[in-house]
Amino acid sequence: MSTHPQPPQDVPHCPRHPDRVSYVRCQRCGRPACPECQRPAAVGVHCVDCVREAQAGVRQVRTASGVVVRARKPIVTYAIMALCVVGYLMQLFVPGFSQAFVEWNLAVGHEPWRMLTAGFLHDTSNPLPVHLALNMLSLWFLGRALEPVLGHWRFAAVFCLGVIGGSVAQVLLSDPTTSGWGASGGIFAIGAALLVELRHDRQSLISMAVVLGINLVYGFTIGANISWQAHVGGLVTGLILGGIYASGTKVKNREAYHVACTVLVGILLVWLGMYLGFQAWDAYVGMAYAS
Repeated sequence: MSTHPQPPQDVPHCPRHPDRVSYVRCQRCGRPACPECQRPAAVGVHCVDCVREAQAGVRQVRTASGVVVRARKPIVTYAIMALCVVGYLMQLFVPGFSQAFVEWNLAVGHEPWRMLTAGFLHDTSNPLPVHLALNMLSLWFLGRALEPVLGHWRFAAVFCLGVIGGSVAQVLLSDPTTSGWGASGGIFAIGAALLVELRHDRQSLISMAVVLGINLVYGFTIGANISWQAHVGGLVTGLILGGIYASGTKVKNREAYHVACTVLVGILLVWLGMYLGFQAWDAYVGMAYAS
């Protein structure tokens, strides 16, 4: 008569996946944990429930803007870069595309969207996309540093409002017939906001300040076709937004406070740009009639 070993009656099963047998137990609670629910620990493994419970009791580290510190892919940075490349290709192959979306001082009052769309267009007069390449390289470096700190929507706001702020400064400080394009206003806003974050976190500002200073001076001196007005406008806008995002530590709902302030800054910039655009148009028409 032959005998066969009987299967064990009390086989441990993973509590999260009852159909899975597991002889590995969590070092904290002692419950079985299947491979999907195991998390490596200093000694043995922990189950996902114990890991979640431990993390809930740990105080989250936040940046100066109140954003929880964690690894974030700079998806907004990449999206802006992609839009700039698409805009450049549209400029090359779609007749009249640049003229429809470029920032033109005389048209800003009637077509305020130009203050933003111009930030995604670049100079096509050079056979090589030098203007686009330099701006995208700067955006790639600065965006990867700032976007994880501010979070996605704040970073997008800094770039877009920086572009608009640069356009407003161009309408204010340049000839009424001037037109311009490029992402430099938004890039200067990103650099300025990063400068505020570094200052608030008590980190060294020298490198960032030197880079911004060199690029700002370059626009005043060497580059005949570079709009220093847009650089100044973007810089000021970035400093304002950076200061807003680093403030409000005593506000109960800091996220809502940042949203409200961002919307207010955007409305003021658009209104100011349109007002200055209408003023430039009236001045130009008056000069035309006088002559």
